[in-house]
Amino acid sequence: MEFYSGCTYGFMEKKGFSKSDDWARASLKLMFEETGSDTLLYAATALQDHAYSVKVDCLTDDVASEEDITRCIRIAKEMGKKVILKAIVNCRDGYWRAYIHFFDKEVNGESGWHDWFESYGEYVLHLARIAEKTKAEMLCVGCEMIGTDARSAEWRELIKKVRGVYHGLITYNCDKYQENNVEWWDAVDVISSSGYYPIDKLDENFERIKRVSESFSRPFMFMECGCPSREGSEFVPNDWRAGGEQSLAAQERWYKAFTDELLKNPWVRGTGWWDWSASRLCPAEKAAQDAGYGVYNKPAAAVLRRFNELRVKD
Repeated sequence: MEFYSGCTYGFMEKKGFSKSDDWARASLKLMFEETGSDTLLYAATALQDHAYSVKVDCLTDDVASEEDITRCIRIAKEMGKKVILKAIVNCRDGYWRAYIHFFDKEVNGESGWHDWFESYGEYVLHLARIAEKTKAEMLCVGCEMIGTDARSAEWRELIKKVRGVYHGLITYNCDKYQENNVEWWDAVDVISSSGYYPIDKLDENFERIKRVSESFSRPFMFMECGCPSREGSEFVPNDWRAGGEQSLAAQERWYKAFTDELLKNPWVRGTGWWDWSASRLCPAEKAAQDAGYGVYNKPAAAVLRRFNELRVKD
């Protein structure tokens, strides 16, 4: 599998955010120039009201439209970039998608797995048709949904349906530390996870994940990876609220350690850097004041560009 150096784009954007071809082209051009990435990892976000809702909305005004998605993919393709289209569902009440869960056995009159997977499946198939139409290289059918990971039969059936309409690579993005807990990796083409691992535990987690990849004979990539710009965040990169004062150096240290680890482990076949805030991107002069995950106009961006240069040379 060729390497995908992707940067996440479009997360939680609303209908009409891409505005025009000129706007989207300028936004994407800046992202690719700043990060050195060769792949648009478009995070298409659907919404459900709460963790036990069985209705997944992907066509409402509070999510990006098909026009937004296809415009960004088309422009990235015109730029010669690869594309990964990724399905994400979030809860409107703020609960993390990992908490989506229902009774293990269906209870008459209660919300259940059957209804949720039916609605979620319609959303994923909607994206699968977009991915096929736009010739996206890869489709990620879900992200960090720990509460669903044990539902092997439902996931296998959904992936089977996806293969009926989309003919590119298929993956699922499990959460950090969950690589060993998904039993249906054989149903996808690529194993992927969120690589928010502490700076002092990178080597041990890379080695653990390598064993999972080898046991299923599937290539592996980090569908998400990144670190906030706060003092101490390099030790808890998964928690956007953790850490002390704003620190560009902390983020830079994590990026340097993570990219060094990637160069030592060529069996990892891709990255999905988190993330590029499209419509919320602040002016360059203010970017360095941000304490979040963004790398725009920060030292971490230079580390990322250098990594991509070294990777291409190798």
